[in-house]
Amino acid sequence: MDAAGVGAQEILVTGWILFAGGGAILMAVMALALYAALVRPERFPGRRAWVIGGGILFPVVTLTALQIHEYALARRLAMLAPEPALVVEITGYMWWWDVRYRVPGQEPLRAANEIVLPAGRPVELRVASADVIHSFWAPSLAGKIDMIPGHVNRLPMVAQRPGLYRGQCAEYCGAQHALMAFDVRVLPAGAFDAWMADQRRPVPEPATSVLARGRDAFFAFGCQSCHAVRGTEASGLVGPDLSRLGARPSLAAGTLPTRVETIAAWIQGAQHIKPENRMPSFDVMDGETLDAMAAWLESLK
Repeated sequence: MDAAGVGAQEILVTGWILFAGGGAILMAVMALALYAALVRPERFPGRRAWVIGGGILFPVVTLTALQIHEYALARRLAMLAPEPALVVEITGYMWWWDVRYRVPGQEPLRAANEIVLPAGRPVELRVASADVIHSFWAPSLAGKIDMIPGHVNRLPMVAQRPGLYRGQCAEYCGAQHALMAFDVRVLPAGAFDAWMADQRRPVPEPATSVLARGRDAFFAFGCQSCHAVRGTEASGLVGPDLSRLGARPSLAAGTLPTRVETIAAWIQGAQHIKPENRMPSFDVMDGETLDAMAAWLESLK
């Protein structure tokens, strides 16, 4: 109901058309049912005409008109980004989102569980799945589209209003389906360009001894085998990219707000918070080391 994208606005208008039309038809049918219940059958005029007109002709004409409208809508939505300024590749995993930004002439930029888009620019999302069928849905910006293993689907999108919007997997994909969300952050075009340039910079050196201890613990416990952090030796592809984890509104695909204490809780009890996800619980480190690692990850902004 809060359309902030061209596609969502088109879908909202169609939704209101269907709601109003369905409501009018319901009222007419209820009125006829009441009339039929109150009058004697032999006094009901033109029963054959009602059956032919109301039971055959009206549905055929109405559904044909709606089908033509749907075809026109689908064509308009497919042509939203004929020459996209940005391609965003999104791969669904059980249960998180891998995101790659592709701009012509530049190296791809990898992120996770958050999608940042420029307002007013045509963007093409290319979605796929690495395991089971997922469904990508950011209702304030566009319609939903399935993510199918071995196949790439395309979703053109033009976000109109800067802001933070929630997305969700809309296809049941396993035990933690409900905890597979993502954030879509829409920035003004100039701010988006600055964001892209900033994302390509290596993460800064730890500013304190506590942060340095946290960084060292990250590598000592082998986190780099699964995760990547730009500017360090961590280049894992199995899990989410953590290069700017502290700047993301949520942690673990929308499961927790991003704070030092929630990051520590996730590291220590990932299998308790989100059972059957692919990250083991690291409950073997001491409290100071755990807090230091969480603080370092939160500082990556």
